[in-house]
Amino acid sequence: MNIHEFQAKQILGRFGAPVPKGQPAATADEAAAAFTALGVPKAVVKAQIHAGGRGKAGGVKLVASADEARTFAAGLLGKTLVTHQTGPQGRVVRRVYVEEASAVARELYLGMLVDRKAGAVSVIASTEGGMDIEEVAAKTPDKIITEVVNPLLGLAPFLARKIAFALGLKDKQVNQFAGLLASIYKAFIETDASLVEINPLVVTQDGRVICLDAKMSFDDNGLFRHPDIRELRDPNEEDADETEAAKYDLSFVHLDGNIGCMVNGAGLAMATMDIVKFYGAEPANFLDVGGGASTEKVAAAFRIILSDSRVKAVLINIFGGIMQCDVLAQGVVEAARQVKLSIPLVVRMEGTNVDKGKKILAESGIKVISAADMADAARRVTQAIGVGA
Repeated sequence: MNIHEFQAKQILGRFGAPVPKGQPAATADEAAAAFTALGVPKAVVKAQIHAGGRGKAGGVKLVASADEARTFAAGLLGKTLVTHQTGPQGRVVRRVYVEEASAVARELYLGMLVDRKAGAVSVIASTEGGMDIEEVAAKTPDKIITEVVNPLLGLAPFLARKIAFALGLKDKQVNQFAGLLASIYKAFIETDASLVEINPLVVTQDGRVICLDAKMSFDDNGLFRHPDIRELRDPNEEDADETEAAKYDLSFVHLDGNIGCMVNGAGLAMATMDIVKFYGAEPANFLDVGGGASTEKVAAAFRIILSDSRVKAVLINIFGGIMQCDVLAQGVVEAARQVKLSIPLVVRMEGTNVDKGKKILAESGIKVISAADMADAARRVTQAIGVGA
């Protein structure tokens, strides 16, 4: 789960990380009031969306009065902001963050994430702050510092100082950075975060080290321990179909193709998408209905797939172990009748109660293209939309 910048700063601030003062605003008048409440000569008004590149897209501005804050916020709120991370569809700005301006001397990068290769939390830092870390990694990989945190020792002070020296920090800045990094690590562990990104981390002209921007993502599996963080979820920033799928405990991710895929098991789902691509088409989604899906769950999954107007055919690939093929078939039939299925449907089923499942589909009156195996299913679904060999 992702949250907004101002929410991330509130969390990090509670753990002692130095963040500039700021207030969120949902209206232009609230933005003006926030500027006044800050009591500073200059402030920055920032669009709050779950995407980077806001400044380049015109979503960030330095203002010197409450009127300026009101005017900029009025022109931003309710508008669609398109950045390199939103895609061409962009994101609607529903909130801005009014924050005291900082006199920046240097911009650095600091990140913390669950490093699956290392099997631990890793700290990533760079002197190239304010840039996309992927771009830095591609063009100047030598400027990226990566340190793995020992899960038994935690973030040792020597490790924080090592990173500080590598970033070129000096004197009091080293201890400031060590304290900042320790507070971020504590926040990371205690909130079950999967990512914290401070880009940029800045050194101000008076020598302070502060978090000028902040991004946090959390492990969904740990949210039951953090009801306060779970409440920070903004459904407006999430894909509507993915949100609907979550209600039924379905693992669903939208992709850019036109072959809807319904599969049980993440590994089989990945293999199904691969073989669809191998035969010349593109999957429209990743969808794992799980091992013990009910008829209701399968029907919901089918409806979600078909709600995407880009989907030109559906491929169902089921291996019935815990999940029974007749349950899947009944769910598909119910959903197909509800939505009045009009596009090709290819089904490959094997496993528990497969004969019952095939009988339900055959007697349903729904036009189903049966496949013998996974490769045959991929061939048939791509041929059904005119791209297969």
